[in-house]
Amino acid sequence: MTTDSQPSKEVDLVVVGSGTGLLSAITAAELGLRVLVVEKSEYLGGSTAMSGGGFWIPDNPILRELGVRDSRERALAYLDALVGDTAPRERRLAHLEHGPKAIEVLRRNLPNRWLHMVEYADYFPEVDGGSAYGRALESAPFDLSQLGPDRPKLRPTPVQAPIPMPVTGGDYRWMNLMTRKPRGLVRAAARAAQGAGGMLFKREYAAGGQALAAGLIVAARRRGVEMWTESPLRDLVFEDGRAAGVVVERDGKDVTVRASRGVVLSAGGFEHNLEMRHEYQAKALEPGWSLANPANEGDVIRIAESHGAALTLMDQAWWFPAIPPVKKGGYPSTLLAERSLPGSIIVGPDGRRFMNEAVNYMTAGQIMLGLDDGEDPHLPAWIVFDQTYRNRYVFGGGIMPHQDLPEDWYAQGLAHRAATLDELGQKVGLPELRATVERFNLMADKGHDDDFNRGDSAYDRYYGDPRVTPNPNLGALRNPPFYAVRVVPGDLGTCGGIMADGLARVLRSSGEVIEGLYATGNCAGNAFGKYYPGPGATIGQGLSFGYIAAAHAAGRLKAEAREGEPAAA
Repeated sequence: MTTDSQPSKEVDLVVVGSGTGLLSAITAAELGLRVLVVEKSEYLGGSTAMSGGGFWIPDNPILRELGVRDSRERALAYLDALVGDTAPRERRLAHLEHGPKAIEVLRRNLPNRWLHMVEYADYFPEVDGGSAYGRALESAPFDLSQLGPDRPKLRPTPVQAPIPMPVTGGDYRWMNLMTRKPRGLVRAAARAAQGAGGMLFKREYAAGGQALAAGLIVAARRRGVEMWTESPLRDLVFEDGRAAGVVVERDGKDVTVRASRGVVLSAGGFEHNLEMRHEYQAKALEPGWSLANPANEGDVIRIAESHGAALTLMDQAWWFPAIPPVKKGGYPSTLLAERSLPGSIIVGPDGRRFMNEAVNYMTAGQIMLGLDDGEDPHLPAWIVFDQTYRNRYVFGGGIMPHQDLPEDWYAQGLAHRAATLDELGQKVGLPELRATVERFNLMADKGHDDDFNRGDSAYDRYYGDPRVTPNPNLGALRNPPFYAVRVVPGDLGTCGGIMADGLARVLRSSGEVIEGLYATGNCAGNAFGKYYPGPGATIGQGLSFGYIAAAHAAGRLKAEAREGEPAAA
């Protein structure tokens, strides 16, 4: 859209989307720009608020102060070896240079305290430059009452503890082992006390993405950033070939906002647009499998495409194996530690294993859908375990050890239980199940997975059971009854979208820059191509490129650095 009409509002920078895009807004405001954030839904926080809240930015100042030894060169060697030519090298160079600067903006502006996710390894730690000790950070529990009148606007998360308690990523690891390691019970008790005690003082402690998103909102308000909710983007405004503003719907009317320094598109992906997902990804995908923001329907990506923006990596998502929701409109139940803990396997429709169950969740989803090797999807898939496993570990995001699986899972055919493996195989339709389990049990007794090397990686072992030796990820399935629960390739959001360069500038298919237009977060193609290098890589690049977009719009980054490593002016 090109318009000559007078704008209804004038600012320096418009940010579309209120997840990690808020870091763009905060950075721009800190640099003296007038900033408006426009958000489609009634909530602020986007998929960030619904996430685990960790962010992967190697060799940043917080890690250095905590004594974590790393270097940009080592991280670059890792990304070069892992990502290769699946994404432009300038994108990862930009993330590594400017990510630490984004962290400085966080520290100056957000009231949060930051924690190192100790031993949460990179997702491919054996690759050259990979870290088994971990490079991810997360927020300490944060008091949501600091949001003040914005508290009702914080997008709620589907992942809730059964009682009010702030569970960090580090807590989650040990709480899954509460029947196995005293540390798990101690952590659970401490967080429950913090949650309940906080309520007595009118404090509402939260962790994960809720804590990060809340901190971003508080910081944006303090910086004077104006935020409009229920204001979906309808079009972009161009003047002389440059993005000069937006048209948004507000209170039932189209409002034109002029932005003298440009527009940052940070409105998530297309995870809730099934037509686009079938077109670009897999016909096997079904409604209700995504864990991401329900407002993310790809409309902003389509609007950018209509103005000449190129798209890239549209077949990719941050896949995450999950149990599908029982009811329409519900959320899936995540399967993270469950896949790594001993005494469980995942099988395809023939009852055979087809992957290392403990592999990182993005790779697991790619394998389930056959995207890694062009095979047919391994669906329907089932996680199979015995009563020993059920007695030991938390399952499905909150079902406690010894607790029965929900009855509606059985009623909807999501779960099955049987006295023998043969009976379970017959119920579910898994002809090779008993033979598969018998072979797996032999390997578990020996301590090595000869088929898929489960437990060989430091990443696998992070969520293993340290009391099980010699391999904390392997345990035989022998104690009846036996269970099978359906597993689907859920996701945390799509990660293909608008093609952008190392300065977050939107590109045409010819490689030409669309001046004044930026794309960050899941709105843009993944800077790491087809890979998820470490915990929080999605939020990490949202923050780094959010900073880059704002700094470039404010004239603080050299445009000519696009062909190499972006550098401060």
